[in-house]
Amino acid sequence: MASDAVQIEAGGRSVRVSSPTRVIYEATDFSDEVTKVMIAEYYVAVADGLMRALRDRPVTLERWPKGVREGMVMSTRADSHGDAFYQKRMMKGAPDYAETAAVLFPSGRPADELCVTEIAVAAWAAHMGAITFHPWPTRRDDNEHPDELRIDLDPFGSATFADAVRVAGVAREMFAELGVRAFAKTSGKRGVHVYVRIAPEWTFTDVRHAAIGVARELEKRADGVTTSWWKEERGDRIFVDYNQNARDRTIASAYSLRPAPGATVSMPVTWDELAALEDPRTFTLHTVPDKLARDGDAWAEIDDVAHSLEPLLELWHADPTEMPYPPDYPKMPGEPKRVQPSKAKKD
Repeated sequence: MASDAVQIEAGGRSVRVSSPTRVIYEATDFSDEVTKVMIAEYYVAVADGLMRALRDRPVTLERWPKGVREGMVMSTRADSHGDAFYQKRMMKGAPDYAETAAVLFPSGRPADELCVTEIAVAAWAAHMGAITFHPWPTRRDDNEHPDELRIDLDPFGSATFADAVRVAGVAREMFAELGVRAFAKTSGKRGVHVYVRIAPEWTFTDVRHAAIGVARELEKRADGVTTSWWKEERGDRIFVDYNQNARDRTIASAYSLRPAPGATVSMPVTWDELAALEDPRTFTLHTVPDKLARDGDAWAEIDDVAHSLEPLLELWHADPTEMPYPPDYPKMPGEPKRVQPSKAKKD
């Protein structure tokens, strides 16, 4: 039975955590169990890296109030009866230090989202059942112009984490040729994320087009890579999810826990660490705080340079063929038919 609430210290504030002994992650063969208060304490312990990823960004929370168990599912628009859900609007009853950022969804509807300005906000979010932070690629003073480009390398079919690592290495070389410094992190599951800080001078459409250009270039340079939006066409390859650069997409922040057995973490790593990494489950709530304290944040220098997007947009201009948007988007200019290829053939 869950015990009474406790108070934890977070950046000079006292944060209340209810039901602290509730088990959120059960023990596995590679990780001990994790309770609710441990999640709040974890985020305080990794404050240096987490705040570098979240500070002043609108954030969607991924909330699993019942814990993470096999068979549990995320609620969707079509079925709101899942065990977990995305919190895209500020919750009622938030403490006065929890600030917001005004955003526009793809539909054009406005909203006030949580904005993590200090580590106590992250600890409070954990008290509310949040385990993963999904920040926008913008800062709240200008939520129309992203300051980062995100390359999501997602293994599909029988493709593996090792395949994602290999393709990430090709991406690093390609960016370096263009004079761009890229940073890598594990996704916390089987994939790899590659990030580039950019000057906030381009629109979401521009940044997404640059990501499409990068994806197509990777398709040329590396074996086993696909840009196919439709799952039936991806095969056993690494899918480069260019739509992670569209407005209001969810991608786990650096140092975020993931809803996967063992409380795995989306972990920033150096390129040498990534090349040598065999199992991303090495990084869990139990191991990451000590590694961060010992080695420092692999992304400590990510904000030192804001690159021009122009070299990456040139890749797009070499083949400016539009690609499908996510299904929740309104029809976009120049977009091809949003129909699954097998169904299109039948029609």
